[in-house]
Amino acid sequence: MKTLTPKQTLSSDRKWYVIDAEGQTLGRLSTIIATTLRGKNKVDFAPHMDNGDYVIVINADKFLVTGNKMNDKMYHRHTGYLWGLISTPLNKLLVKKPTRPLEAAVSWMLPKNKLRSDMAARLKLFTGSEHTYNAQQPETISL
Repeated sequence: MKTLTPKQTLSSDRKWYVIDAEGQTLGRLSTIIATTLRGKNKVDFAPHMDNGDYVIVINADKFLVTGNKMNDKMYHRHTGYLWGLISTPLNKLLVKKPTRPLEAAVSWMLPKNKLRSDMAARLKLFTGSEHTYNAQQPETISL
């Protein structure tokens, strides 16, 4: 008996989904977004193929975190120079770049291979309740 693998899907088979992040927990919201971007919610999922959908997140800066993570959770980056590690807490990062925490959380949940950049490019984040992708007729995911 042979194992059947799905054929590569066309880009026209991709759906558009809208998710409202207001009042949602960061980790739980990120897992839903990552599984949709990867295509694990489809019947024809294959780990070696990129057949995920587009995800539009509105109110991307109004997510919730539990406990004292707003002050304690740190985001690190390195300048490339010696002793160049820069750490920024979540509350200060939300002021400077409000969509970065959600983008980072989703990116860390995607596979670390050549398909990752294409999956991450299908994530569209907006800080307000309006988005610019009305022509694609997105469906709403209720959480």
